[in-house]
Amino acid sequence: MGNNNLHTAVFAGGCFWCTEAVFQRLQGVEKVISGYTGGTIKNPAYREITTGRTGHAEAIKIDFDADQITFWELLEVFFATHDPTTLNRQGADRGTQYRSAIFYENEEQNKLAQQMIDYLNAEGVFDNPIVTEITPLGPFYNAEEYHQNYYNQNSEQGYCQFVINPKLSKLQNTFKSKLK
Repeated sequence: MGNNNLHTAVFAGGCFWCTEAVFQRLQGVEKVISGYTGGTIKNPAYREITTGRTGHAEAIKIDFDADQITFWELLEVFFATHDPTTLNRQGADRGTQYRSAIFYENEEQNKLAQQMIDYLNAEGVFDNPIVTEITPLGPFYNAEEYHQNYYNQNSEQGYCQFVINPKLSKLQNTFKSKLK
């Protein structure tokens, strides 16, 4: 049962627990892996990432069926569920590891990401300019096992209640037709 239209998207939008929880709920998303990309060392560990000195971002790798959800639709959800106007920060999470970034696999993704940012800026969707970086995807390193599927296994934890639940509510209200 192979799917010839399975593609990958890699986004960083702050803490990967948040972005993972959002994208896991979308129709057409087959798999979401939390990890690290965009940095300078091989096989980084979480304790290294949190220093902000490795250059890696907390990111998610999304395997999606383009017959069910497009890269453009994933971009719409990405920009609607985090603040792309704050440099190296999402809420209380601060540092380059929490930057807003799109790591593209090919020129089509690069082009679509830039078009989305241009559109959102032109429409004045945000009060401030978007600072999301668009950069080629380099090596992606899976985060430690305890970071995978974090929200689904820890939804009662305080961070999940106060930071992730509002994002999931916004997802539910804004993208109801795209949910599983």
